[in-house]
Amino acid sequence: MSQVDLHIHSTASDGRLSPEEVVAKSVEHGLTTIALTDHDTVDGIVPALEAAKAFLGLRVIPGVELSTDAPQGEVHVLGYFIDCTDRELMARLQRMRNSRQERAQAMIAKLRGLGVNIEWWRLQEIAGSGSIGRPHLAQAMLEKGYITSFKEAFTNYIGRGGPAYVERQKLTPVAAVELILRVNGLPVLAHPFTGGDPETTVIELKAAGLVGIEAYYKDYSADEVSRLLGLANRHNLVVTGGSDYHGLDTESEVMIGGVNVPLSAAEHLIALVKSRVLN
Repeated sequence: MSQVDLHIHSTASDGRLSPEEVVAKSVEHGLTTIALTDHDTVDGIVPALEAAKAFLGLRVIPGVELSTDAPQGEVHVLGYFIDCTDRELMARLQRMRNSRQERAQAMIAKLRGLGVNIEWWRLQEIAGSGSIGRPHLAQAMLEKGYITSFKEAFTNYIGRGGPAYVERQKLTPVAAVELILRVNGLPVLAHPFTGGDPETTVIELKAAGLVGIEAYYKDYSADEVSRLLGLANRHNLVVTGGSDYHGLDTESEVMIGGVNVPLSAAEHLIALVKSRVLN
């Protein structure tokens, strides 16, 4: 079990645990540094920071995960140590959450055409106060017996290229990096293999101000991690990692702290933000 997890989701977006429960679970598993990185929202940061005050051995890094659109696929950019009170950031994230809601409604309509009837009110109920995401839709499908696993929902219906998939409004990867920088954050490329060739993406985003890359990730083999470490070294990037935990209790879910992320990953990130303050 690692002491570091820099990629965790809560009920503020599409996770199952509240920010407070994420903090408690992290302490339970012996973590010393975590980052709350909900999709397109920072609503969980303050509750997580408040909850962490009760545990002196745990540091919570305020973060966000921005979904972006690129010709080669979807690219996600993590922002660490962001100013979660910045008005520009709040407005941009609100627009992105509105787009998520519009997409969910369009996907429900497509599913209905496929004989899968999901009620909008139930999707809202599952999401609660969080930002609506595809895992919520998968849960609604599972409840009604249309699928037998979350994986089946994405593979057969709502994954990219699936018959019920709908695109939504997104930033470009470069715009996401620039936004994170404007709110005093550190932009890091998340799970780099999901967006086409990682090196091409890194070269483009490094020019915009990218500072790091997520090399330690739940789905990556030792060879893939090694490749990303080499990429980070060539481009002078900080290396991070995390479980991408959502609390979905699926076969593929990795527990908080379940990815072997070196303590140095958090230390280098913290050192980088401290050097910016001093400069």
